[in-house]
Amino acid sequence: MTHAMYELPKAELHLHIEGTLEPEMVFALAERNGIEVPFESVDDLRSRLEFTDLQSFLDVYFASSVVLREEQDFYDLAAAYLAKAHGQGLRHVEMFFDPQAHTARGVAIDTVIDGLKRALDDAATEFGITGGLILCFLRDLPVESAFATLEAVASRALAGDIIGVGLDSTEVGYPPELFEQVYARARDLGLHCVAHAGEEGGPEFVEGSLDALKCERIDHGIRSLQSPALVERLRREQVPLTVCPLSTVRLRGVDTMAEHPLPRMLEAGLLVTVNSDDPSYFGGYIGDNYRAVQDTFGFSDEAMAALAMNSVQASFAPAARKAELRTQIAEWVAGRAA
Repeated sequence: MTHAMYELPKAELHLHIEGTLEPEMVFALAERNGIEVPFESVDDLRSRLEFTDLQSFLDVYFASSVVLREEQDFYDLAAAYLAKAHGQGLRHVEMFFDPQAHTARGVAIDTVIDGLKRALDDAATEFGITGGLILCFLRDLPVESAFATLEAVASRALAGDIIGVGLDSTEVGYPPELFEQVYARARDLGLHCVAHAGEEGGPEFVEGSLDALKCERIDHGIRSLQSPALVERLRREQVPLTVCPLSTVRLRGVDTMAEHPLPRMLEAGLLVTVNSDDPSYFGGYIGDNYRAVQDTFGFSDEAMAALAMNSVQASFAPAARKAELRTQIAEWVAGRAA
């Protein structure tokens, strides 16, 4: 019998598509593209998926992503994620991608976007999944690189092929204020703005993302709890936080799921959403994260549905689509109560 959390309709707002690259696909694409990877086998790669911190994860993450070369690779990657996540209740996704990691290897940025967008278009037809692409800048690269990347996609942003920009990779040492002008240009292009903050860095990274970058959502944000004033601001302004429970445990942000601050964040009145981050590396896709939250904290089906409602509210979906998704969630709740 399928667990109820896999049937609950939901949106995913914090998902790095490169982080859905399963070990089997790493080797399949390596063979297809004639690329050598620094792993002996699928089992060898799986054995390296125990991390001590964010950097130890990033080392494996970037070593694996070298197999992504052609448009079809990016299509296959996204199509596999969309099919799997649909089976776990996914109805809308705002998908992160890291173009600088690919252009640095000579892959054209249009190759990346074309493959991912084609997969999203096909998923809309096959599964009814809606969503879009959010281009993330690698914050440990020069700001000039972020500017160049943004200008390279300006026409595609204006055409609606990209819906937003984000900021990811190593947080400490790279405050959001560095990217203030890049984000100003992104807003000029009509793009939504989000950023990773408060995962490794302290509350000041969240504050900087809100003030300097004018972010509409904060990705992770769990360290916001260290600042009562920031918590009150996030509650008052209802700034969405895209929390990734299994990810935080695997990256040693907390030692166990039971120690995750999600319940405290909800008690504080924060607009929290549940997401998978990099599911092939962190032990679970979107439904797996919902299931882990319910199993750990004993949340009712109604409480989990409220989290799904949060994901819809926090999304950049049009109002009509949000209404459809809310109806689907309400129907799920009614079905569970019947």
